[in-house]
Amino acid sequence: MSETLREITAKELSEKLLAGEKIAIVDVREVWELNYARIVDARVTNVPMSQIGRIQQEAFPLELRDHEAEIVVMCHHGVRSANVTNWMTQNGWKNVSSLTGGIDAYAAQVDPGVGTY
Repeated sequence: MSETLREITAKELSEKLLAGEKIAIVDVREVWELNYARIVDARVTNVPMSQIGRIQQEAFPLELRDHEAEIVVMCHHGVRSANVTNWMTQNGWKNVSSLTGGIDAYAAQVDPGVGTY
C-alpha cells in the first residue's frame, strides 16, 4: 500500500454524515454483500471493486469522476477500500480516503444497525 494513503475512522465518517457534509461514499463491495450490511444514506453509491478492475474510471457515475470531490471509499474490513483509494489517488483524485476497518468497524463503533457478516 502507498505511504500516502488517507484514511478516515468510522467515528469521523459518522460525524461528517450527521453534520450533513457534502461527501460521497463509494462502497466497493459486491452487490450480494449489501444484503448483509449497508449504510442507508443517499450519499452512498455502490461501485464494486470487480467493476472498477474491469472498466476503471468508467465504473463510476459522472459525479464521482470529479477529481476534486470529497470521497470516502469503504468495503467490508478496509483492505479493498485501501486498494481502491490508492488506485484513485494514482489516477488523479485529490480528496479520497479509505474507511479504516470498513463497514465492520462502522457497525462496531457507530451503528450496529447497519449489520455485520
